[in-house]
Amino acid sequence: MLRKFRTALAIVLFTLTTLLFLDFTGTVHGWFGWLARIQFLPAVLALNVGVILFMLLLTFICGRVYCSVICPLGIFQDIISWMSGKRKKKQFRFSYSPAKFWLRYAVLALFVVMAFGGISSFVALLAPYSAYGRIAQNLFAPMYDLGNNILAYLAERVDSYAFYQKEIWLKSLPVFLIAMATFAVLVVLAWKNGRTYCNTICPVGTVLSLVAKYSMFRPVIDTSKCNSCTLCSRQCKAACIDSKNHKIDYSRCVVCLDCVDACKHHAIHYANRFKTSAMANEETGPKTTNDANSSRRNFLAGTGMFLGASILKAQEKKVDGGYATIVDKKVPERMTPIVPPGALGLANMATHCTGCQLCVSVCPNDVLRPSSRLKTLMQPESSYERGYCRPECTKCSEVCPAGAILKITKAEKSSIQVGHAVWVKENCVPLTDGKECGNCERHCPTHAITMVLSDPDNPESLKIPVVNEERCIGCGACENLCPARPFSAIYVEGHERHKYI
Repeated sequence: MLRKFRTALAIVLFTLTTLLFLDFTGTVHGWFGWLARIQFLPAVLALNVGVILFMLLLTFICGRVYCSVICPLGIFQDIISWMSGKRKKKQFRFSYSPAKFWLRYAVLALFVVMAFGGISSFVALLAPYSAYGRIAQNLFAPMYDLGNNILAYLAERVDSYAFYQKEIWLKSLPVFLIAMATFAVLVVLAWKNGRTYCNTICPVGTVLSLVAKYSMFRPVIDTSKCNSCTLCSRQCKAACIDSKNHKIDYSRCVVCLDCVDACKHHAIHYANRFKTSAMANEETGPKTTNDANSSRRNFLAGTGMFLGASILKAQEKKVDGGYATIVDKKVPERMTPIVPPGALGLANMATHCTGCQLCVSVCPNDVLRPSSRLKTLMQPESSYERGYCRPECTKCSEVCPAGAILKITKAEKSSIQVGHAVWVKENCVPLTDGKECGNCERHCPTHAITMVLSDPDNPESLKIPVVNEERCIGCGACENLCPARPFSAIYVEGHERHKYI
């Protein structure tokens, strides 16, 4: 019963967390965006003290429930491990192995050093929530979008517009390859050995293990009933049960409760370790039913506490081709990358971003994509080949769980300068083709662009744009809607620090 409840809860939270990266309409975020904010590392980076303390308290009371119920990467490994068991047609395929403390703490120490040293790529690579986010956004989202597009096509045939087409495109080849490599490593490890990643590499698992060693409720072996059959250790995907010596390494136990379900002699149950210690010297009889009921109440109380505290149309791209042939735009060489409004600047982004790709997945205008630069690898950057950052859209700031993009209002966004437009004379249509244009002026939401005569002495001369950098917010409307191809005649150069205008 305990195991079924834990499994059902984990599946529900895993599905909802995955939908945060797949649902491009923003509907899921409106109801379940809190699932991203209760992930441990984003909460630490966002200095969300309430979530941090709650997770530590939950771990002290119930053990590493976070790893088996909340963390999407942990649940993903459980799914792969379960599929492996079905494929091999054998239920018990694990065995006890001593903890590799030197590896766990070495990785944690390196992780902390890299985090304080500002090497965010390494931090993003190991963070469990971020690793799963990249897998979901790069591998699962295209398949989800393809299914949506098929439904949209079929619905259109019967004059229904319940679905609409979503363009599928590769946002960053390096990040896609990283997601593929991470996926392959996790599948191999989970397929063969269950939770190997969680108990050897994952820094969050190592931190929580320091508290889990002293957890109040935990699986306990009743030595008077145990006959050392090793069923529990062969079922333990964390390889933390030494059934021969009747010991459990609680620092590695993720409270999956598979051992409780596997024991045919009811010699292992989820119980309060303090009461268990007090009763150790008393003569015990067969109390299978009472032990099970007590364990169930303990687990439900712990997970109930978690749930109580936790519940705290992509627009179709229209390109005004002007007088030019519409071909794909190329990305201009920007000296300074552009990060979204609310990020404050490059320094704040580098300090807080875990590269989870959640902001990339919800951007309705295809502006955000993972950086391919080595220094900022996997962090979001803005680029305007496919769309521009609309002043009325604040979705990225609403979903960021780590404080890399602070929540802003629509009014604030219209006054935040993330960069400024730069005119490239050699590409401008009035000068290259001798045709009137003015697209950049017409679409600038802050009226930072003015068309002036290319020859002040000739009132019949064609007009060219002049940029008022003090009024420009760097939204990219001018760059995106410029008809010049393959490079726009006007592009946005980013600012290291954002400012209000």
